[in-house]
Amino acid sequence: MPDLILSVSHRLSQDEASRRIRSVVAQGKTQYSDRIDDLREKWNGYVGAFKISAQNQQVSGTVTVNPSDVMVEITLPFRALVFTSMIESTMRSEETKILA
Repeated sequence: MPDLILSVSHRLSQDEASRRIRSVVAQGKTQYSDRIDDLREKWNGYVGAFKISAQNQQVSGTVTVNPSDVMVEITLPFRALVFTSMIESTMRSEETKILA
């Protein structure tokens, strides 16, 4: 069961929203390569599954690009659970920028 579920509305086509999300993931792989031990993603249409490992911690989840919103479901490591509200706020802000 995910520890964090968030949905951000958009007015883009599903293809454009998906393209933007995938582009940001690719940029993140490069930009944070010194902090991320492993980042794996697998897309099946408009649904992406991901796993990120950093500092001996692992985050996993899914991204679903729907016609009018993007839904993100994340399972956090135990140590990160105390930061759930901060993580959600940051992710919501960043997703809103990406999908604007």
